[in-house]
Amino acid sequence: MATREGELDLPGGEISEARFDADYLRNPAPVYPPVSRRRGEQGEVRLRVWVNVAGAAERVAVHQSSGFSRLDEAAVRAVSEWRFVPARQGGRAVAAQVIVPVEFRLGG
Repeated sequence: MATREGELDLPGGEISEARFDADYLRNPAPVYPPVSRRRGEQGEVRLRVWVNVAGAAERVAVHQSSGFSRLDEAAVRAVSEWRFVPARQGGRAVAAQVIVPVEFRLGG
């Protein structure tokens, strides 16, 4: 069975994706690196996050770089500490991967 990115292909019931955007999780934004801010570096980092059944990030890797290693590293550090709503298969939590976009923008 084909799956979309972030979904699992397991027998035994419908699968919901892991989530990082639930308001009650209060995941803090990454710290904008001061050097990046001074140099005007901005962009979006897309991270692949392996979320365990407890909702913790077991592994975080850059899926698509912002083009600036400082921004990528700041995003990885922050998201490594985030909590997630774990993916579910049927009624039970399962480990899964999710792509998390992190945007660094200067100004208003």
